[in-house]
Amino acid sequence: MNLFRKIVFGAAVLGFMAGGTAEAANKIVMDGSTTVGPIAKSFAAYFTKTTGVQVTVSESGSGNGAKSLINKTCDIANMSREMKDKELAAARAKGVKPVEHIVAMDGIAIVVHPGNRVNALSKAQIRGIYNGKYTNWSQVGGPNARIVVIQRESNSGTQDSFKELVMGKESPITKNAETQASNGAVKNRVATTPAAIGFIGLGFVDSGVKAVMVDGIEPDERTVKNGTYPITRPLFMYTNGPATGAVKQFIDLKSTPEGKRMISELGFVNH
Repeated sequence: MNLFRKIVFGAAVLGFMAGGTAEAANKIVMDGSTTVGPIAKSFAAYFTKTTGVQVTVSESGSGNGAKSLINKTCDIANMSREMKDKELAAARAKGVKPVEHIVAMDGIAIVVHPGNRVNALSKAQIRGIYNGKYTNWSQVGGPNARIVVIQRESNSGTQDSFKELVMGKESPITKNAETQASNGAVKNRVATTPAAIGFIGLGFVDSGVKAVMVDGIEPDERTVKNGTYPITRPLFMYTNGPATGAVKQFIDLKSTPEGKRMISELGFVNH
């Protein structure tokens, strides 16, 4: 075992002895957001290769990530939204002290089928589509076709962020919306459905879907970084108390050249 691995392993032992949740001192357990998932998995592969510490990543949604942290069954909760007041209260009741770490920035991309001639929508038009005001693409400059509205499940942090940043408290999503369980599932549904619209993390956009401009702004690294893209949000990793030992080493990857490269290559934006 080289010196760096000895240091990390020793730090991991101290960290977990101080109240970590992993079963073994050389293991980090992560759970939560499917949006943060690609970053977590990329970091995990690199971290295990360079330190020997095993990292497991589950993608059960931001809400379940929060529950795992509260129940002390994970070391890091990956979340695409901030923890809610009720989650913080539940954590305090169990002696858990959540600490947030912003790992990257993300734009929620509004995606349509590549064959759809609509290239831009206002936030008001997107809200109108999702609350049922507009039900045909012809009402927003598209073809004469019924809009297939795709949303995420209630446990999704992306769903919560979309509601907050686009819908607002007074505009519920139509009951006719179809629900998908992950960013990838939304992308695949839109890619195979000419009249569909959905929303996904910027890092999930590929040639199978088309990300439209929102209020005239393209969703890309520059506009997310400077805050001009109107559906921008931070991505989080939460720990129980300040990160220590191997967990801190893992989260600190976001500030290293290698970590920044991974974040950028995945289509997300360095904080």
